[in-house]
Amino acid sequence: MGKEWVSPHAPILDLLSPPRSCLEMLLWLLLLLLPPLFLLVLLFLLLLLPPLAMLGQRSQEAGLSWLASLQHCVAWRVLSWAATWQQQRLEHNTLHVGQSQQQALMWCLQRAQSPLCPPTGSTDMSIFRNHLPLTKVSQAPEEENGEQLLPPTSNQYHGEASLQATLLGLVALNKAYPEVLAPGGTARVTPTSPWPSPLPWPGHILDQVSPPGTKDPGALLLEALRSPGLKALEAGTAVELLDVFLALEADGEELAEAIAAGTSGVPLPGRAAELREALEQGPRGLALRLWPKLQVVVTLDAGGQAEAVAALGALWCQGLAFFSPAYAASGGVVGLNLWPEQPQGLYVLPPGPPFIELLPVEEGAQEEAPSTLLLAEAQRDKEYELVLTDHIRLARCRLGDVVQVVGAYNQCPIVRFVYRLGQALSVRGEVTGENVFSEALGQAVGQWPGAKLLDHICVESSILDSSEGSAPHYEVFVELRGLRNLSEENRDKLDHCLQEASPRYKSLRFRGSVGPARVHLVGKGAFRALRTTLAACPSSSFPPEMPRVLRHRHLAQFLQRRVVS
Repeated sequence: MGKEWVSPHAPILDLLSPPRSCLEMLLWLLLLLLPPLFLLVLLFLLLLLPPLAMLGQRSQEAGLSWLASLQHCVAWRVLSWAATWQQQRLEHNTLHVGQSQQQALMWCLQRAQSPLCPPTGSTDMSIFRNHLPLTKVSQAPEEENGEQLLPPTSNQYHGEASLQATLLGLVALNKAYPEVLAPGGTARVTPTSPWPSPLPWPGHILDQVSPPGTKDPGALLLEALRSPGLKALEAGTAVELLDVFLALEADGEELAEAIAAGTSGVPLPGRAAELREALEQGPRGLALRLWPKLQVVVTLDAGGQAEAVAALGALWCQGLAFFSPAYAASGGVVGLNLWPEQPQGLYVLPPGPPFIELLPVEEGAQEEAPSTLLLAEAQRDKEYELVLTDHIRLARCRLGDVVQVVGAYNQCPIVRFVYRLGQALSVRGEVTGENVFSEALGQAVGQWPGAKLLDHICVESSILDSSEGSAPHYEVFVELRGLRNLSEENRDKLDHCLQEASPRYKSLRFRGSVGPARVHLVGKGAFRALRTTLAACPSSSFPPEMPRVLRHRHLAQFLQRRVVS
């Protein structure tokens, strides 16, 4: 891959940082001197502290605060040691990426329960590629029972990449934003976690605000609102966090009444008044008005999240940093983020498992794609589609996620995710990609006075039978802030921006083969309701990738019924 640019290595773990209190000084010395066996016994006893702490009343909690501090300090030291071990493994695997990928492939083949395995489990790449041809997720082979192989839908990934993303992400976050992971400094406001491999007991200790095991989004948000000293917010994905803030605006008065009445604890009428006052000032900067010490928002990156991040950053979370510990796709964690300070997510592609191949993406390429490459063969500035093989379904699946190589971490590529091939529009063979359309829409919305884009989805006219004798076209549904009606002039701006962004589209529009894009404004909460419907589907993936093109008529009609302009 060359050595054009080598990024800084992952953050150095500050395991021997100076203690900040007498209690931590004592514990710091004990942790350095205690035999490993005794330390394990101590950790076991500390696991019993949370139930004990919950038995006391508020008057007794002050007496147990030192236990919480002790438990937190031990948890953080153990987590740091585990992260050091994972950092060393990552260094070794990325320095010997060829050998590491061979081992990852062997691991997948040995654990696969499928008749598709290459003869004798061979890891020779030519045999592997010939025996398992490339497939798309929608074209994956069928099992003997006739059911199509679907991507895993579990909300918790397995494997070393998931563990590395969690451990190294926590340490990197703590280095970039000190004290964020202090007791009571972080709250999760969605049932799902942004950490790919949730850590049972350290996770509960380092996240004191969120009630353990709570799955009710309302209860999680209510507990976070009761804590004005938060320094970090966690959510499964940016899209889920967007829905949290939309729900906060819609149900703000009910939440204020619950806080004032002490529904989940001691009544806090003053905090309820602060919530009402913050909501009255509108969405812009709401998070910092509610939590003045807030520094960072942690979400898990996945397909279709960029628009939600932009909306949150422009409105509710204005002035806050965003950090994603990993990029996750159907099948597992495919990228590790070691740089929280970077404004745009940069990810190292680890050598697996799962086993990752790179398929070159070239403009104008035919459906029959060229041969795949291994990680060490990636070239900077080139774009590649990710191909994933795991032990759950032994198939070389083209994920549709396209990455651009921007650098190297040892011998592994550092990438940024740019778009998804499956989210392209094509009514006359023009193929308008997700990135092209999103850029054109962003330019058009920028010309609509006062408008902020929250969400959008496209539908090809044939899905809705909306051509009515006219040329096929795009149906575009948008949810906005700051604009209640769309004039015809504003609607036309999107089509002009699309023509500027895509010469092929412009040519078809000039010839009349494609009609102008039709833009529809939907009411508040339309996309939140759509995501609820999508999440209820049995085949919904995790993380919930936000579609930008709908292929099913009933979903398109779902939005069509919510058009207000």
